[in-house]
Amino acid sequence: MSELIPRQEGAAVLVGVDFGLPHFDSELEELGLLAQTAGLTPVARLACKRKAPDAALFVGSGKAEEIKELAALHRASEVIFDQALSPAQQRNLERQLDVAVYDRTFLILEIFAQRARSHEGKLQVELARLQYLSTRLVRRWSHLERQTGGAGVRGGPGEKQIELDRRMISESIKRTRERLAKVQKQRGTQRRQRERRDTFNISLVGYTNAGKSSLFNALVKARAYAADQLFATLDTTTRHLYLGDARRQVSISDTVGFIRDLPHGLVDAFKATLQEAVDADLLLHVVDASNQHYPEQMAEVQSVLREIGADAVPQLLVFNKLDALESAQHPLHLQDEMEIDGVQVPRIFLSARSGEGVPLLRAELARQSGSAPDTMTPAADAELHDATD
Repeated sequence: MSELIPRQEGAAVLVGVDFGLPHFDSELEELGLLAQTAGLTPVARLACKRKAPDAALFVGSGKAEEIKELAALHRASEVIFDQALSPAQQRNLERQLDVAVYDRTFLILEIFAQRARSHEGKLQVELARLQYLSTRLVRRWSHLERQTGGAGVRGGPGEKQIELDRRMISESIKRTRERLAKVQKQRGTQRRQRERRDTFNISLVGYTNAGKSSLFNALVKARAYAADQLFATLDTTTRHLYLGDARRQVSISDTVGFIRDLPHGLVDAFKATLQEAVDADLLLHVVDASNQHYPEQMAEVQSVLREIGADAVPQLLVFNKLDALESAQHPLHLQDEMEIDGVQVPRIFLSARSGEGVPLLRAELARQSGSAPDTMTPAADAELHDATD
């Protein structure tokens, strides 16, 4: 029996289902990175094909049995699916597999909860988690419902507990939204102050782990948290940057990274953070040039930008991690153009780590920000490097 199998805490079996959609990650590489970022250890991976999800188990009973055997073999304590599961599918799978079952949405929420540092970031994650949890209460209290005296019996302890929890979560969602609204109002005030100062606003956007924070640090010599992992940055950091060529100061913001199938609850919750991108005068779209999947990652970023209403903001493509490319892969020129959605977009190749190409980027930013009068001096700019927004 599965109860007798000693489980290894944090050991996870990864499962992906190919429904024939483009860019299926058959190696479950990204899911593995997400699992590791959340503190789990992938011990086995299983990819299969289906025409459509099974209504009850997502994968069907035969494949579910195979997953159960794989989890037992590797003593896994959890199974993680690369797609979103319905509450019923998650509940049925846990009963079938005898281990905890999570989906991609939960994993991303968990990472965001671990990483949020600012008050606003914590509120945004809390709101998204509450909304996710509110649809999964039945699973948590189904053991109580079975003790209420059988079918047709209403008002038992299970039902009361579910209703109580629903009310508590509903009230928590309302309170969190109110607190978040206050923080967003403050951010809006700060944004309007920048607008009144006629500041040219730049936002860094890109797929998670593209190196946005490293580039941000290289540009403004700040110390924003940067690490080679998914979602190293969740909170928007804004600094002032003095561009000598244009003799002016610009405002530059580092934002949360995008990812495939980012939960809608998180997109909604992080709208205040992503508002920096919507209100920007220029988007620095940072791309990991060393990642073979960069075209799909770029497409995902464009999709999120459309969703938040930032797709019309001018872009400058920054192909980062030049130092990670083989010499044969190096471009002939560090500056050229690339077509995105039918529009020719300027592109610069650089390495935020080594600094190669960064002066070229600064010169292009000076050109694009124009030569509007600004009395900010390099000395004053140095004082602002370590000042928060």
